[in-house]
Amino acid sequence: MAEEAILGYLETNDQISDSGHFAAQLGLDHNDVVNVIKSLHGFRYVDAEISPLGIHEMTINSLRRSGVMQDIKKEAWVLTDEGKTYAATGSPEVQLFLAIPPEGIPKDELQKKLAPSVYKIGCAQAAKNKWVNMGTLITRKVQHVDDKVKDSLLRITDGQVVDQDDIKSLKARKLIAPQTWKGYLVKKGPNYAPKRKKVATDLTRENLQRGDWKELEFKEYNFTAKGLPIEGGHLHPLLKVRQQLKDIFRQMGFEEMPTNNFVESSFWNFDALFQPQQHPARDSHDTFFLQAPSTTKELPEDYVERVKRVHESGGYDSRGYGYDWKRDEANKNLLRTHTTAVSSRMLYLLAQKPFVPKKYFSIDRVFRNEAVDRTHLAEFHQIEGLVCDRGLTLGDLIGVLHDFFSRLGMSKLRFKPAYNPYTEPSMEIFSYHEGFQKWVEVGNSGMFRPEMLLPMGLPEDARVIAWGLSLERPTMILYGIDNIRDLFGPKVDLGLIKKNPICRLGI
Repeated sequence: MAEEAILGYLETNDQISDSGHFAAQLGLDHNDVVNVIKSLHGFRYVDAEISPLGIHEMTINSLRRSGVMQDIKKEAWVLTDEGKTYAATGSPEVQLFLAIPPEGIPKDELQKKLAPSVYKIGCAQAAKNKWVNMGTLITRKVQHVDDKVKDSLLRITDGQVVDQDDIKSLKARKLIAPQTWKGYLVKKGPNYAPKRKKVATDLTRENLQRGDWKELEFKEYNFTAKGLPIEGGHLHPLLKVRQQLKDIFRQMGFEEMPTNNFVESSFWNFDALFQPQQHPARDSHDTFFLQAPSTTKELPEDYVERVKRVHESGGYDSRGYGYDWKRDEANKNLLRTHTTAVSSRMLYLLAQKPFVPKKYFSIDRVFRNEAVDRTHLAEFHQIEGLVCDRGLTLGDLIGVLHDFFSRLGMSKLRFKPAYNPYTEPSMEIFSYHEGFQKWVEVGNSGMFRPEMLLPMGLPEDARVIAWGLSLERPTMILYGIDNIRDLFGPKVDLGLIKKNPICRLGI
């Protein structure tokens, strides 16, 4: 409607002298009119200089002589939200005055009759105007008052002239605010037409088939227009911390294990680790089992038989668990609950060749059927390191842990005995946190049991020391995040990823 009105008016008139008055006469929104004028100026239907403010006076005079659109800057006062309230209900001082009966009213009763802000402002302004006597009993000093504040606000709303002293008073009370308003003077441009002709932006297959491309008018290309700024990729905080940890493992001579199989069989995830089939972790309340494919068909049969024997009746100086081991349970597919499933595969492959000491590590995603809260997710990342060599002892494990965690910046460590089905002895790892001023658990560790290693075919004197920790907890501490859902998952703020600083562990 605004475009039709502007072009139609200019068809029979030389100019629109003031776009504000033009919009008001036709009942149009002035902002819509201004936007249409700018659009028409872009296609030269009208001549326009979008904002001549700040242009040299000579240039402005030149624009005026050439009939180019120029802005008409006006300043006006508008009511704030508080001012609009008082314009509708009256000023606080008048509301307070009218709430005082002729015989007066106790202060606490008057306070109950009025809103807290009205009472507070009303008391101050009424006392300043000498309308009331303030005390335990509040009484009127005068019999009648005029609400000049409300009258002035209504006059400003209607666009009427208001005394400068009243303006100054209303401004001081933040009941009005200045508003700069721009109107425009508009004349016909070189491409003026009573109706805008739609220009084509692309030559399509349909245009060629119909033959109407000959009559089409195409939009000019703006070769000076700048494209959208190109944004580079941003690394997630988890990826930054993971890379630092990978660098630390490699500096210590570790080799990364392949962890690209999220789906694992129960055999490698549990049975090969000497974890009994009735263990609570193998329940569907703790583990995600797959429906399709529900089972695996590729397991090393001779090794499976040795694992079955050690579960049922023991061996290698172990009594076993003394239960009927079921192949169907071992065949079940699941989302791996820990990257130790990868470790079991790697150690088995290592045992099939002439023995060579190895250092392995992995950092990847694992899945557990957890209730989601501020510290737990159903999927997270596990860091795992292991060393396989002859004659390793618990002292070697403690020494490696001190070396590893010192590179993370954790020099104060303590160890607490723990139980794991596939490690003996086992230790929880604690580090002293200077910020929390207390010892916090940072990981778990242990030596893999002979019942797990010897069925694989490793030498009898081979030992494996291992430890693990999560990737999310150190990342949350480093980046000051107290809710894991703000770090990982569908509710992550992309702004966090763009702005998070670089990571330097151990500094």
